[in-house]
Amino acid sequence: MDKRYHTLSITQQLALRQQAVEDVLAHPEWSLAQAVRHLKKTMRMTTSEMAKLSGVAYRTMQDIEQERSAGSVQTMNAIFGMLGLKLSVGRTVQSGTGESGGDGRLDKDKTGEAAG
Repeated sequence: MDKRYHTLSITQQLALRQQAVEDVLAHPEWSLAQAVRHLKKTMRMTTSEMAKLSGVAYRTMQDIEQERSAGSVQTMNAIFGMLGLKLSVGRTVQSGTGESGGDGRLDKDKTGEAAG
């Protein structure tokens, strides 16, 4: 946990993590970089801590946060995976037409999975 904050109990830490996940799921319009920054800030973590926990290189984490890199699906799954989220790409079906949407957006559903 970022040393700029007072130490929190495990219960408080879990509550922060749950809030961070809820916030990201509630804002599908956020870019992946915005979502990562929000998760890190809400959970009171440093870039180094988040990189270590997710198994992503520190420099890669920095690049994603600062929007120098969009990150691969595999990298984003490593980051989101530490919170039980998964990013995926799939086809959407437009209601009533049976045709694929193809708009290129990634929207998270209620299970935390993203569908494109």
